[in-house]
Amino acid sequence: MSEPLRRVALRIAADEHEQTVARLLGLAPDGFEEQDRDGGIELAVYTDAAGEKLIRGAFPGATSEAVEPCWENAWRAFHRPVSAGGIWIGPPWETPPPGPSVVIDPGRAFGTGAHPTTRLCVELLAGAPRGSLVDVGCGSGVLAIAAARLGFGPLLAVDNDPVAVDTTRANAQVNGVELEARVLDALNEPIPAADLAVANVLLAPVETVLGRLESRVAITSGYLEGQVPAHGGWERTATVTLGDWAADRFDRRCRSPRRRSSAGGERLSS
Repeated sequence: MSEPLRRVALRIAADEHEQTVARLLGLAPDGFEEQDRDGGIELAVYTDAAGEKLIRGAFPGATSEAVEPCWENAWRAFHRPVSAGGIWIGPPWETPPPGPSVVIDPGRAFGTGAHPTTRLCVELLAGAPRGSLVDVGCGSGVLAIAAARLGFGPLLAVDNDPVAVDTTRANAQVNGVELEARVLDALNEPIPAADLAVANVLLAPVETVLGRLESRVAITSGYLEGQVPAHGGWERTATVTLGDWAADRFDRRCRSPRRRSSAGGERLSS
């Protein structure tokens, strides 16, 4: 008989989100719930006793409770479909309506489509010029797959987590989308050039990625309203918000992207 699970949760203020998520990712690489709660944010991990001890050691204010039998049904209820950019995005146990849709099984990677930052990125993608696209920090692949529905291509999805890359490939196959997914450390390795790059990660990685891109347009999120990534060489041309979250579109200032990076990297051909 398998060990019963515990739901370990912590409440944080919105301005603590980035640093808390960065710490929690190291303790719960399989993912966690995130919900807005009374002006703050609740992060919750489903784990065993050893995982609970680890998380509560790092976050003494965390609370825990036993997970009831049939908890999977409650987990499914947490993942509800949303619409963004004219696209229905939802889990495989929901039935899509007529029209463009993206079916995403969250699996062990981040990105169900329901989080405000994902929806904001899709909204900005819907208004961006079509062309080749690289999804930096792809998670479950939801943004790359949504981009395919919007007419972008060719598509490359990269992440430093092999689980995320495998999940992206599986979700792309389910949706009948052709894309390449590969393991890549975008903070240190050359990022292939594309007409547009999207990066829905934390603020600090977004700033690093913006300095390393070979794209005409970049769409970024993963940070709170009022936070603006440092963006030398870019002009911020659009900002959208939802709840406490923000996403931005940046256009390259006064130059066309180089055909190859200074590190000799590749370019996606339209």
